[in-house]
Amino acid sequence: MPSLFSSYRLGGLTLPNRTVMAPMSRVRAAVGGLATPSMAAYYAQRATAGLIVTEGVQPSQVGQSNPGTPGLHTDEQTDSWRQVTDAVHTNGGRLFAQIMHGGRVSHHETTGLQPVGPSAVPGEGSVFTPSGPRPMPVPRALATDEVPEQVMSYAHAARRAVDAGFDGVELHGANGYLISQFLSSNANLREDRYGGSIAGRIRFAVEAAAATVEAVGAARTGIRLSPGGGIWGVVEDDAAELNTALLTELARLDLAYVHLEGTTDEETLIRLRETWPGALVVSPTLPGGAQQTGRAEADHWLDLGADLIAFGRAFLANPDLVERLRSGLPLAPADENTFYQGGDAGYLTYPAYQHTA
Repeated sequence: MPSLFSSYRLGGLTLPNRTVMAPMSRVRAAVGGLATPSMAAYYAQRATAGLIVTEGVQPSQVGQSNPGTPGLHTDEQTDSWRQVTDAVHTNGGRLFAQIMHGGRVSHHETTGLQPVGPSAVPGEGSVFTPSGPRPMPVPRALATDEVPEQVMSYAHAARRAVDAGFDGVELHGANGYLISQFLSSNANLREDRYGGSIAGRIRFAVEAAAATVEAVGAARTGIRLSPGGGIWGVVEDDAAELNTALLTELARLDLAYVHLEGTTDEETLIRLRETWPGALVVSPTLPGGAQQTGRAEADHWLDLGADLIAFGRAFLANPDLVERLRSGLPLAPADENTFYQGGDAGYLTYPAYQHTA
């Protein structure tokens, strides 16, 4: 069994260990979706991770889900990210940008635009807006000839990411956002080539990945999926079959990795591991789950065939997580009250472990 602390070759990168800092929304971007010096410090503090994946970054105005999130669709946004990539690389780290199109998980108060989705079916729950939580509105169903523009938004953002110094990108195909909506059996009611059968519902994800590979190369392209996740009301009635078909098609693209969340049963995840021939990242716990992934969960999934293990809350609260795991030191808990409040408290203020005499 590989060790969590053994090196791993991922695309064109050599990772010094098999820990991945999972993408986590922190809504600390400046007006205009700009990255900030505090964001540079936050990611640089965690550069001992084998790989860092950033918070979700919108690839277009209509793709923005929440206020306060960063973008990669203007020159100013692209320029602002260079301070982040420079800081992480100076500290010896490696950094992928997660490209996240919210689709129907958005609101016109945030973007000035009606959200779009595969069908005119609203998500479940409330979305953050500048004036507080609001029920998700009914999205505008994309016409068939409009879908390629949304596909290409991932590729355009990926080009900007590489220009800004990122080592690669992760397409957010999970957690009920746009790619996940197309995969869904209840958010996607289309009867054209992007809906209906499994082959139709996986088409958007495959095209987005293929366009991104063409833009920046397969070695710089990963994708995150949440099989059967049910987040924001998205349902996959046929999660095992759907995701098996999707991974079979994605395998033709030779992506840098697939990142699976622990949103379905272990048997299905093992089946998907057997389907996917390339590097596999596993996030053992549910998104937003209170449990912090620790050494035991990591070793369990390495034993089951994962190549890399993603840690969310544990990396948020422990900038020196790799050393704590290596030395068996206790992990600090994450303060949920500071997740999205803005400012540096609960963002830059988690200390490294203090050894007492």
